[in-house]
Amino acid sequence: MADLHTPDALLVKNYVDGSEAALATLIKRHESKIYGFIYSKIADRDISNDIFQDTFIKVIKTLKSNSYNEEGKFLPWVMRISHNLIVDHFRKTKKMPMYRETEEFSIFSIMSDDALTIEGKMIVDQVELDLKKLIEELPDDQKEVLVMRMYQDMSFKEISEVTGVSINTALGRMRYALMNLRKIIDKHQIILTN
Repeated sequence: MADLHTPDALLVKNYVDGSEAALATLIKRHESKIYGFIYSKIADRDISNDIFQDTFIKVIKTLKSNSYNEEGKFLPWVMRISHNLIVDHFRKTKKMPMYRETEEFSIFSIMSDDALTIEGKMIVDQVELDLKKLIEELPDDQKEVLVMRMYQDMSFKEISEVTGVSINTALGRMRYALMNLRKIIDKHQIILTN
């Protein structure tokens, strides 16, 4: 029997080569984390058990069909499968739960632009346009930091290097930019939601 120190990648290979014990070890090793993740979204033991079992049925089918691409990321792959099954469950029952950001799960992983209707897309475009106009009202130093951080995805360290100011100054400018944006939004009673 495979021991608990055998790497996931080797257990996957052993399972594909015919060792049922290797799969049992993988399930035992990760079941509490995977089941905990599922239960945290579903909050129903029976449904969570079903989704947990469905997750491993998919895992087994994928491994048996040799279509699993091993990159040392077995657990994140299984978590993604369980996440997709959770989303499928909520689609079927027509109720989406409140999601909380965690290290394993990002809210952006279930949001997709292709789901937007034409009307929704127009609203999003208008909100972005309005937001850009508001950003133009900020002082130049605040606007510069906000644009680098939000639109160019630069770290505060990178912003500090490009602008020649300390990281704390860049952080301060970002903070003031956000505070000033809130003031402008409140002053003009603008609603930036779709």
